[in-house]
Amino acid sequence: MVSLREIGLKIGHLSAKLPIIQGGMGIGVSLSGLASAVADQGGIGVISAAGIGMSEPDFMTNYLEANIRAFRKEIRKARELTRGILGVNIMVALSNFGDMAKSAIEEGVDIIFSGAGLPLNLPSFLKESKLTKLVPIVSSARAAGIIAKKWLDKYQYAPDAIVVEGPMAGGHLGFKSDQITDPDYKLEKIISEVIGEAKKIEDKTAKPVPVIAAGGIYTGEDIYKFIQLGASGVQMATRFVTTEECDASLEFKNTYINCRKEDIGIIKSPVGMPGRAIINEFINDVNAGSKKPYKCPYHCIVTCNHESSPYCIALALINAKKGRMKHGFAFAGENAYKAEKIVSVKDLVNSLVEEYDNVCVI
Repeated sequence: MVSLREIGLKIGHLSAKLPIIQGGMGIGVSLSGLASAVADQGGIGVISAAGIGMSEPDFMTNYLEANIRAFRKEIRKARELTRGILGVNIMVALSNFGDMAKSAIEEGVDIIFSGAGLPLNLPSFLKESKLTKLVPIVSSARAAGIIAKKWLDKYQYAPDAIVVEGPMAGGHLGFKSDQITDPDYKLEKIISEVIGEAKKIEDKTAKPVPVIAAGGIYTGEDIYKFIQLGASGVQMATRFVTTEECDASLEFKNTYINCRKEDIGIIKSPVGMPGRAIINEFINDVNAGSKKPYKCPYHCIVTCNHESSPYCIALALINAKKGRMKHGFAFAGENAYKAEKIVSVKDLVNSLVEEYDNVCVI
């Protein structure tokens, strides 16, 4: 039997003791508090760049600069709290994607994870830096192949790893609405296809490209399943929400603990993608047509149809993070209803290890 603590995860020169990446959660749900706690336990902690400047005094009037300033602060704060591996999640769809990528690299962050679009120009921001690793988040082997070809042709750079996120994830999904429940798009199926694509990259470059499974992974048993399917590790977000160190409010965390399976559903987001969330009064009001179009304060997402949208998703998620659930909602993965109580990250990791190791024994 090989314990979960003995598997590890190598991404370039980085070696995590646990093959677990804590998924980046905006807006303000995974900041330095959660990321440093996960890194301290041997996993890879991730700060989300989306809307990170919400607590800056000039957030409403100087959106881009406020976000960069807050982003740098959170990275530095996390560095003070841990010597573990720290990553950042920067969505391609952010209107300040390039500036955030440059800032992360200048701060010497270990890994940039990037999805919500194809990060085709991400290596261009590295310049002379050899420290920061680049990991795209994809939902198909085709996307992985397109990114790898572009990076190799234009920058002579292969992805340092690939995260493949399935349709059971929380937040915005890289699938069309009819694909979410289609068996052809299950994570168990697409993981093998992405591993095949990664093998082609490895054969061409002689560089290891580990594949990380994400989306709906909740238990140690889930981790075991995907390791057996060939994944080098997993990315988990939802289960880390109900931890003491998670940077969201207690009210936000309790939304997970109090929800039922039937409360979790797919919504149509103003950014033009389907998303998985815990359905509440706010979402019901939107669906009933009682929300009105608003004036966009940020234009934070390039794909957002703010002129016809009944609400600002950034404001809704900020409200939720701060516990004002009547004025927002919580994104959540398919298995969020399984949360029963708030625990420390250390206790959660111990539980995951125990769950995994118990399956190994069977």
